[in-house]
Amino acid sequence: MHSLRRPWLTALACLGLLCAAVFSYVSHGQEQGLRIGSKRFTESYILAEVMAQTASPQSPTPPTVRQGLGNTAIVYEALRSGGIDLYAEYTGTIALEILKGSQSMTREAMNAALAPLGLGVAIPLGFNDGYALAMRAADADRLGVRSLSDLANHPELKLGLSNEFIGRADGWQGLAARYGFRQTPTGLDHGLAYDAIAAKQIDVIDIYTTDAKIDHLGLRVLQDDRSYFPRYDAVVLYRLDVPTRWPKAWAALQKLEGRIDERAMIAMNARAELQGVAFDVIARDFLAQQGQAGVHAGSSGAAARGFVAKLLGPDLGRLARQHLTLVAVSVGVAVLIAVPVGILVFPHLRLRAVVLGLTGLLQTIPSLALLAVLISLMGAIGTLPALVALTLYALLPIMRNTVTGLAEVPAGLRQAGTALGMTGAQSLRVVMLPLALPTLLAGVRTATTIAIGTATIAAFIGAGGFGERIVTGLALNDRELLLAGAVPAAVLALLSEALFETIEFVMRRRRG
Repeated sequence: MHSLRRPWLTALACLGLLCAAVFSYVSHGQEQGLRIGSKRFTESYILAEVMAQTASPQSPTPPTVRQGLGNTAIVYEALRSGGIDLYAEYTGTIALEILKGSQSMTREAMNAALAPLGLGVAIPLGFNDGYALAMRAADADRLGVRSLSDLANHPELKLGLSNEFIGRADGWQGLAARYGFRQTPTGLDHGLAYDAIAAKQIDVIDIYTTDAKIDHLGLRVLQDDRSYFPRYDAVVLYRLDVPTRWPKAWAALQKLEGRIDERAMIAMNARAELQGVAFDVIARDFLAQQGQAGVHAGSSGAAARGFVAKLLGPDLGRLARQHLTLVAVSVGVAVLIAVPVGILVFPHLRLRAVVLGLTGLLQTIPSLALLAVLISLMGAIGTLPALVALTLYALLPIMRNTVTGLAEVPAGLRQAGTALGMTGAQSLRVVMLPLALPTLLAGVRTATTIAIGTATIAAFIGAGGFGERIVTGLALNDRELLLAGAVPAAVLALLSEALFETIEFVMRRRRG
């Protein structure tokens, strides 16, 4: 047993270093600049840029924009835990989804309920972006469907609703109960739903009333004749310490009150979704126009870019560095933990089964769920929770292959080492590990491939990497931008395979 203490101590040391990094990051990660978040849909991206550019001239350091942080649960958790300082939210969502209150909840009541959490609601931006259901206008005219009550009389129509809407307290379940819907909706990403309804794969989708594609695709917004949906007035949900930490920036943000109406918001959304203009450019043009709707589309000189321009864009180097860092660090830490633990549990069959079972259980946790839990536990978003999640996912293949490689060492060779007078540690180092190395390396290879693919999910919590393009492409329903994120990730996976092939070739040459 003495021969196994060193691997065990090494594993404990690595875990200690990882924990130290966590606490160091959390304590040091409270950036000096204002941190503004957004959800993963076009309007939220734009509003985050509008707020950042409004606050920037009055901030000692430029605000940090954490774009595309996922659905309400993730971005709200990022705010509550201190990962961001504010973001644009909607009164109906705050009342019904976050506070679990009533549809008639006033802003004063919201602030009273949020105050114990260190949060507040302020700066109504001037527009209502409500939920609604929409269908193709030609089908609505043919079937005589003008309201949600009419829709309930046509159970043959296929509903494709966003996953968030299906699960929200103010979403599908309450709506179905109010109107007596009998359909079972299909869950779709909000951006992809527009393609699906245009291709007649589904008949009805949920929409935001400021979506630019409603008129563009000829959709009919169905009347909410039983007044199920509340108003969703855009406001700023913020941490209560923001006005004291950044008083000048907060004063600048307050000037946005009432400056964005529905027409202006629809126009900005249209520039992003229909013309491919960048979010920061849209925000800059809006602010330059002093909040007037109908911004001139050519004012920025930013035309829609082709696939090659998106693929080789100026952010390619930054995203590649972020993605490589996520993969290299997570797999490296996983090796430092999994190999010693695999060596430790190898002689003990029951302990081995328990440890491998627990690490295997980690693989069953959905990525976004694990990231949301880590955000809550660490009080941080971005790189750190992403690294921890990727490390946890990489443990199983490395640990399993370590144990398998050691088990494949012939008993005769183990006994030969003992016969030569080697200690257990010497036999492990000189005989068993070198023979187990090819199998162990195969585990690292598998873990690396998994990490490259899973790292794209890290963009949902602001960790960057090629997933940043994929997340934005989903929000804009931009296939070229999606591919501009997926292709480099695939190339990185192929390069990693070539690297491991080279390493294995060199190892075979040396053994030969």
